[in-house]
Amino acid sequence: DPDWASHSLGIFICLNCSGIHRNIPQVSKVKSVRLDDWDDAQVEFMASNGNNVAKAKYESKMPPFYYKPTFLDCQLLREQWIRAKYERKEFIHSEKQEPYSAGYREGFLWKRGRDNGQFLSRKFVLSEREGALKYFNKNDAKEPKAIMKIEHLNATFQPAKIGNPHGLQITYLKDNSTRNIFVYHEDGKEIVDWFNAIRAARFHYLQVAFPGASDIDLVPKLSRNYLKEGYMEKTGPKQTEGFKKRWFTMDDRRLMYFKDPLDAFARGEVFIGSKENSYKVLEGLPPSTQGNHWQHGITIVTPDRKFLFACETEDDQLEWITTFQKVISRPMLPQEYAVEAHFKHKP
Repeated sequence: DPDWASHSLGIFICLNCSGIHRNIPQVSKVKSVRLDDWDDAQVEFMASNGNNVAKAKYESKMPPFYYKPTFLDCQLLREQWIRAKYERKEFIHSEKQEPYSAGYREGFLWKRGRDNGQFLSRKFVLSEREGALKYFNKNDAKEPKAIMKIEHLNATFQPAKIGNPHGLQITYLKDNSTRNIFVYHEDGKEIVDWFNAIRAARFHYLQVAFPGASDIDLVPKLSRNYLKEGYMEKTGPKQTEGFKKRWFTMDDRRLMYFKDPLDAFARGEVFIGSKENSYKVLEGLPPSTQGNHWQHGITIVTPDRKFLFACETEDDQLEWITTFQKVISRPMLPQEYAVEAHFKHKP
């Protein structure tokens, strides 16, 4: 039920997006549906256009892999979507999609150092042909510092965590453990183009890996946001050690914990399967538990052992339990059994 409209584009928009549209007045002229005066010509223009007509025009050549943000996404994604669609007309003219659809992209991003936390300029190269994203510590380096296979690549915008409105978290699997890389670019279009180039590379990889799958099946697999992140306390496998505060990330079925939210590697990972495979989440902790400072406990039961966590507030506890229950109530896919087996063999 939007209260705002762009009378030059003939579309209705929400309050949040109206602010972005106001920043491109040469393209979009914004009015309140309820508070502003409308002349007959403007009303007529709105009546003969509307959101569906605009979508058919401005998204006519939108590639399936391009990320279409929702109201839950960060300001940067929403702003660059509106600019790409209406200002740059990228989805009307296919040639304007070159930066993310060419199958190859190279450039410099500010990358956070693994050990010192400093952001330094690093050269990144994404190549669909090589099936990898690489980065180099020196401009003239022959060998990359890291090779991230497109098969195991994920990217998600994390402006609050990284402390930059253009902050992007890239993750990949290294020796079957998750490795985090935190990057940004001063230019909003550049970092969103990198994000969509990664999605395009993943899309083309999955089209080859799953030749019978439709676009609708593949698009949800291109990149994923974390189901939940935040602090909890945890204890060790003997459950006699004191509880320690850790940053937790729920990434699909991997529950990872870190000493610091910007750590490169997790201190540990827990696989969370489905209820059919004897995984359970319980409110509270066993009566004999000691050493937790926070009072709102959660017990996760797996076929091998119990994991004990404690949350600072009841709201936190409820949100984590809801997240775990969603994962546990989802039947496991065939490939997830292989992931589960790997976790069981971890030292």
